[in-house]
Amino acid sequence: MERGRMYLFLALANLFWAGNYVFGEMVTREISPISLTFFRWAFAVLPLLGLAWLIERPNWREAWREWKLHLLQSVLGLTGYTLLLYAALGLTGAVNAAVISAINPATIALAAAIFLHERLNRVQALGIVVAFVGVTVVLTGGDLVQLVEQGFGVGDLLVIGSVLAWTVYSLISRRLVTPPITATSVQAVFAVVTMLPLIAFTGVSLPSSPGGALGLAYIVVFPSMAGYALWNIGASKVGPSRAGIFLNLLPVFTVVIALAFGATLELPAVIGGAIVIAGVYLTLHQRRSRGTVGLEGSASGLSGDPIEPITKKRPE
Repeated sequence: MERGRMYLFLALANLFWAGNYVFGEMVTREISPISLTFFRWAFAVLPLLGLAWLIERPNWREAWREWKLHLLQSVLGLTGYTLLLYAALGLTGAVNAAVISAINPATIALAAAIFLHERLNRVQALGIVVAFVGVTVVLTGGDLVQLVEQGFGVGDLLVIGSVLAWTVYSLISRRLVTPPITATSVQAVFAVVTMLPLIAFTGVSLPSSPGGALGLAYIVVFPSMAGYALWNIGASKVGPSRAGIFLNLLPVFTVVIALAFGATLELPAVIGGAIVIAGVYLTLHQRRSRGTVGLEGSASGLSGDPIEPITKKRPE
């Protein structure tokens, strides 16, 4: 019964993160990606600090000793990743963005092998190759000739940029000893502060419609707080390797939610998404080392759409 509840928590976390893609696309029709990113963390920072205090009872002085790493993590994961993703959603759509982002666990595993000298067995290497093939299908629409003639779309490139930002974020997070929710809350503070000069220049705006306001509220409450807490609880009970398998639900949930809101589903996205999920499963299924990888957050943070490092504490 206890394990079943933990599996439910992990599934709900991915459901909430999937909603970030769909509602993020909706909200960015009314406000800029800068406004959405700023308000996401501005409204979430105090509840995150409260969650950290209730769940982890942190030593804030010790957490502050790592402020340089937290600042870097905030710029990469909470601000950079989120800005790139929200900017991409209005150009490529929630489904394509989610399918492309699903390669993130494979890119993190590959980067860890290259830069951290972590060993990859042949099955994991095959999984990475398969995942990249799936993303290529999505990016090209199944037509390599068209890619050569027209190149990648701007939205697709922005999603790839967000994947790379989260990959670097995830590798750096391994150096942190601050507990994950505490780290996220500290980084949220940095995200709000470091964005102040940007919004002083660009200005900010709130959604103009009730639907937009509800979408922003969803992003603050569910991906940024509830999903992160549920993932941490579940992963701490069942282990990061087993929890990592649930990350394959993220693009599936995104497709289901997007279809419910009237999105159309193209065949290359279906085929490419299935290939990506298979590749990521191979990459994660064989990993039995210190941890696993994820999308909507990390041992030190949460992107919400988002995305996981390889860490001994937890995945996203």
